[in-house]
Amino acid sequence: MTAKPSRKRLFGPGAYLFAGCLGLLAGVGTFTFGYGKGASYLSNDPKTCVNCHVMQGHMDSWQQSSHHHVAVCNDCHLPHHPIGKWVTKADNGFFHSLAFTTGGFKDPIRIKPRNRRVTQGTCVHCHESVVHSMLPDAAGRDMQSCVHCHADVGHAGR
Repeated sequence: MTAKPSRKRLFGPGAYLFAGCLGLLAGVGTFTFGYGKGASYLSNDPKTCVNCHVMQGHMDSWQQSSHHHVAVCNDCHLPHHPIGKWVTKADNGFFHSLAFTTGGFKDPIRIKPRNRRVTQGTCVHCHESVVHSMLPDAAGRDMQSCVHCHADVGHAGR
């Protein structure tokens, strides 16, 4: 009588555990992306910003602003360079989702210093011919923030 040859496992228990965790992560990620309307963040539609209810006031004030007919959210709050735009969009998307999921944000929400610099850069980019004489004579030097005097331009009444 000969012994039946044992069947050798192709993968160990660690591989099945890893595959299970990877599947769980993919499932949670897919659910979160769908529930959070993740695809809408790839667009330029201002309605995307009100996916989260805390942005409704910002949307309402933008609709009453002088920029309503000439600029959308991305025009002022994202760099105009394609790489900078997507890096900032990813950074903001991650931290906005984290803040809105955990409730770790101020109400009304406040712009971060990095995003304030982005907004300043987009003001200068679009209005360079007007503000050219007010720009610093060397790169990196401070200048007055545009919204210091023009706070209602993008969001009237805020």
